[in-house]
Amino acid sequence: MSAPHSTEPKVSEREARQVAEAAREQDWRKPSFAKELFLGRFRLDLIHPHPLPADEAVQRGEEFLAKLRDFCETKIDSARIEREAQIPDEVVNGLKELGALGMKIDTKYGGLGLTQVYYNKALALVGSANPAIGALLSAHQSIGVPQPLKLFGTQEQRDAFLPRCARTDISAFLLTEPDVGSDPARLATSAVPDGDSYVLDGVKLWTTNGVVADLLVVMARVPKSEGHKGGITAFVVEAASEGVTVENRNAFMGLRGLENGVTRFHQVRVPAANRIGPEGAGLKIALTTLNTGRLSLPAMCVGAGKWCLKIAREWSAAREQWGKPVAYHEAVGSKISFIAATTFALEAVLDLSSQMADEDRNDIRIEAALAKLYGSEMACLMADELVQIRGGRGFETAESLAARGERAVPAEQILRDLRINRIFEGSTEIMHLLIAREAVDAHLKVAGDLIDPEKTLSDKARSGAAAGAFYARWLPKLVAGPGQLPRTYADFHPAGHADLAAQLRYVERSARKLARSTFYAMSRWQGRMETKQGFLGRIVDIGAELFAMSAACVRAELLRTTEGHGREAYQLADTFCRQARIRVDELFGRLWTNTDDQDRRVVKGVLSGTYTWLEQGVIDPSGDGPWIADATPGASTRENVHRPIR
Repeated sequence: MSAPHSTEPKVSEREARQVAEAAREQDWRKPSFAKELFLGRFRLDLIHPHPLPADEAVQRGEEFLAKLRDFCETKIDSARIEREAQIPDEVVNGLKELGALGMKIDTKYGGLGLTQVYYNKALALVGSANPAIGALLSAHQSIGVPQPLKLFGTQEQRDAFLPRCARTDISAFLLTEPDVGSDPARLATSAVPDGDSYVLDGVKLWTTNGVVADLLVVMARVPKSEGHKGGITAFVVEAASEGVTVENRNAFMGLRGLENGVTRFHQVRVPAANRIGPEGAGLKIALTTLNTGRLSLPAMCVGAGKWCLKIAREWSAAREQWGKPVAYHEAVGSKISFIAATTFALEAVLDLSSQMADEDRNDIRIEAALAKLYGSEMACLMADELVQIRGGRGFETAESLAARGERAVPAEQILRDLRINRIFEGSTEIMHLLIAREAVDAHLKVAGDLIDPEKTLSDKARSGAAAGAFYARWLPKLVAGPGQLPRTYADFHPAGHADLAAQLRYVERSARKLARSTFYAMSRWQGRMETKQGFLGRIVDIGAELFAMSAACVRAELLRTTEGHGREAYQLADTFCRQARIRVDELFGRLWTNTDDQDRRVVKGVLSGTYTWLEQGVIDPSGDGPWIADATPGASTRENVHRPIR
């Protein structure tokens, strides 16, 4: 039997990078705390004093949170959703009546007009009731139709679609394909111009909300032709259009209520009026949408951390071993301390990034990406520690615990549910590369031609002159700084509180060290720098820890001056910073002492079959079938499982 014909574009590694590079925002028109941090400049003034929401925004947000909390406590049965692997229609309809579909949509379109801060608080709340519901609301508003239309849509498109999204219609975002993940240069779904319409053909995978969606944001490739620039383009598509088939509702290890599917387009006619932005702007629209959209995932990670802390506290006080509660045994106590301190820091990162997004004073593309990366990784660690604290009960399902008469604590479920966040909206590995690219942007702007093999000698000469001038000014500033002066940041060491000034001095010193390390690596590897993904990942992880430390300290000072938990907040921030410093010091050491070269050799051996003898002695229970499903365009041969909720 012959292999199925592939319609995916064949692109080289360089071409794929060029597509991604063309889609990213090229300029920095506003200051960025995280960008400055990676350049060795600790701009505390960009985040302190901590920005605050307006009183009217607080009142509107708190009123909605009160209604949402009541709904979550009285209408959401998380155990039922887990058992039936589906969110009941009445729950979705109740959320619609509450206005939850329109939390981020302006009031003039029928939405609630919440700020990013309160939108995230709402997601943390509803996500703690059931993560699948949080995912539904997040996918609808953070990356579905409302956000790209808010940023790039015409007034006519906003008038037509936003009122529907605010109250009745669920939306989904369709980019990924069976053989296309984070490499959009190979995107195969086509949109062929035909009069005043486009005709869509292709298959999309992992369409969160796709099974129940009424409206879709679809990324498709327009072929270049006379009068058409072509390229990856964004469209709003009616899910009920002829030729749209949801061929499968996918099932996962977690988020069992997730309405995620495979969607096929066959000769689907979409009006040109439904195109978002110009042809070829689709990937830029997607990436820009994600800049703030990514904050929804750390919001639910914060909610998970708070829940883990609550369960760890209650269980560790009730469970006794060797004459005292297990919390007072150091092996368990250190885990509880980690959960508490990390939850505080994650909420600090989230609130700071969200408030900066609301103010639109800073460019937060790196901050949002760091929040997503750090939140998803740390939340998984906290959930894993909770399972360990609970012991055998942590591995046991809530249903089983209830059946034998104990409290139905879904610890194993939250571990399963959180795992996808390290993959959703950019995997950890992709986030490392994305953030690293932004972190070295200033270097590439002045020295990029020096390491580009396709540039001419005259280009390299001009780049060399510009680089020399830049580094002559920049490098001396990395030698010494405020972090070496014992009285710097003294405001962060008020009487009777932990010494956060010392933690901020560490951040300042480490930021300069991070910038020096990046410069040394660029000097050492030059054009090969982009292949050093292990190194770049550690650089980003150090930056994430330093950002979290900064946010935790600034939040502690805010709480000291505005609320009644200042001393406790300082203690949590200090503990988190001490834990983070251990991780940062280890990461700095691993920049230059690691097994990256040995790992590459082993990988070559594995793929060439050198170690197949190591695989002997086991049975592979996997089924038959191709590794990647055939996505050849054409009419669907499967039942349409699309089920709009009304």
